[in-house]
Amino acid sequence: MPDEPTDDLLRPDGGVNALPGDALTTESLAPERLAQNAPGLETVVELLNHPALTRVYVYICYWGPTTPPDVQDDLDLSKSTAYEYIDQLVDLGLITRDDSTRPQHLTAEPVAVVDEHAPIVITPTVLHAFALQEIDADVAYFLDRYGIGKLVAALRGAGLHFAGQTTQRMVADDIDVRETEAMMISYALIPALAVGQDHDPYFDYLFPDVHDAMELPDLDERETTPSPPDAE
Repeated sequence: MPDEPTDDLLRPDGGVNALPGDALTTESLAPERLAQNAPGLETVVELLNHPALTRVYVYICYWGPTTPPDVQDDLDLSKSTAYEYIDQLVDLGLITRDDSTRPQHLTAEPVAVVDEHAPIVITPTVLHAFALQEIDADVAYFLDRYGIGKLVAALRGAGLHFAGQTTQRMVADDIDVRETEAMMISYALIPALAVGQDHDPYFDYLFPDVHDAMELPDLDERETTPSPPDAE
């Protein structure tokens, strides 16, 4: 597990005031190192521009090793769409495809990006929350109205709420949305929280204080990626 940020570094909006593990060093900020790491940031930006692609990445990240037919069946995608997304993720370097097996085995390493300027944290849990817009109208509405930054804030607030640290009214006040919207998004994000708690190695980046204190439904893993209403 990566080094956890201390409690005083975590902000109510889900961001952090410093990078975990003292990552901002002279060496890490050297232009040549930043240039080497640039593709990693670009791939995350690519995911945040394509929620359907993000959904496939999160699935492989959490349930891998898996196979293209599993991706196709469990996400209710056409064969051509499933392979198109898999090819894109391979090209981005986000997943690994083992061609020596039949069917091919797919695996993905979890990614984490912490932007010290915003600041905001992007981990598989956040990407899962973002991808839920493909299958959940409430998440789609919230993202369309408020954007990814406030979704991360809502994710953090929901985690605190389900750990008994805050009320939905307090979450609404903290992130400046209506109380009904805070309630709606908190329950819509339960799958991302429940699965992330068990599978995201960077879960503590968002919830160093309550990562093991949330009372969440015992979801069946495959039920966290149900068929979209407009299945292809």
